[in-house]
Amino acid sequence: MSLLPTLPGSARTTLPIVPVEVLKRFHVHERYDDRLKAAARLLTALWLRRRDIPMGVHQARDGRARRLGSRLSPAAASAGRNFLTPELATMAHQVIAYQETGAFMPTDRVLANGLSSTTLCLQTMLILAQDLDLAARVLQRLLPDQDIGQVTDVRFEHSLGRRDPSLTGDNSAHDCVVRFIRKRRSRHTQRVGMIAMEFKYTEGLYDSAPCQPGHYDDLAEASGLFKDPYHAALRVNPLQQLFREHLLAQAAVMRGDWPSAVFVSIAPAANVRVQRQADLYRAFLKPPIKGQVPFVHLTLDALVGALEAAGAPEAAAALFERYLDWAKIDELVGAALQARVARWPVAKRTSPPPLKLISQAA
Repeated sequence: MSLLPTLPGSARTTLPIVPVEVLKRFHVHERYDDRLKAAARLLTALWLRRRDIPMGVHQARDGRARRLGSRLSPAAASAGRNFLTPELATMAHQVIAYQETGAFMPTDRVLANGLSSTTLCLQTMLILAQDLDLAARVLQRLLPDQDIGQVTDVRFEHSLGRRDPSLTGDNSAHDCVVRFIRKRRSRHTQRVGMIAMEFKYTEGLYDSAPCQPGHYDDLAEASGLFKDPYHAALRVNPLQQLFREHLLAQAAVMRGDWPSAVFVSIAPAANVRVQRQADLYRAFLKPPIKGQVPFVHLTLDALVGALEAAGAPEAAAALFERYLDWAKIDELVGAALQARVARWPVAKRTSPPPLKLISQAA
């Protein structure tokens, strides 16, 4: 029996515009939020409130502070309450403590920001890291072409060499890298494979560091991945993050560090912006051949469904409630809209004129 609600909101791509009065009631009214971010911020605030997790404060650039319902208090953040279980919180603290030199994993954002995509990645992939057999079953469902037999390792914010000129020569890294062994080996496939992953929750694909002119040209051409390796659109937002991380995985294969790899991006189905950006990036790619790293885009909804189908329904339900249960937003929106209509003034009823007067007027 499925623990995931069979509701229209379970894998939706369209979310409501949440009324301002609802956002203000839960201290999540942020002026520049789009409808996805507003809904996700509200969903986070509801999740924190149900668990009696104290609300935190956002410090604006001008120094003013305000309560923010999607942020945890310092004490709650330090205790790891941004995570689903104490076990996951402990593992996340260990990942932060032992992060690679040069890794970008800001502690405050991971522990205190309820919308952090890094936290989403840790929540999801640490569940798999706890049980590598479960990880293999989940990834087999999501990536059937990879012939995954056994998962051996899960790493976070991982790069084989930041600023290494024999790779991409920049600070690019993957949110998560999974190493696995294939069920079968043939002359066309390597026994060991890698899955390089990029997670998004509410944000789009964006890289703040500009691509230096000519910096990636030789690698992009040598990779054979692109129809036009010199196309300018690959080197600016919104495609440059996928471009850089795809090249990083490809360079690791070409250098011999990884026998083979697949590059995967993951975002909620409701993050339509990322879905479109992934489709756009795919349009620049050639069909992959032996020795090349294919690109696959998955939805977070599909990952949660695969987790349930692979034998972890409680973990799937917990992730769904935390990140994807848009039906809870529908309930609040519906109640608010109904309350607006209920405020209509009640018109006084007047008696119709007598029939005799009507006939005289005629």
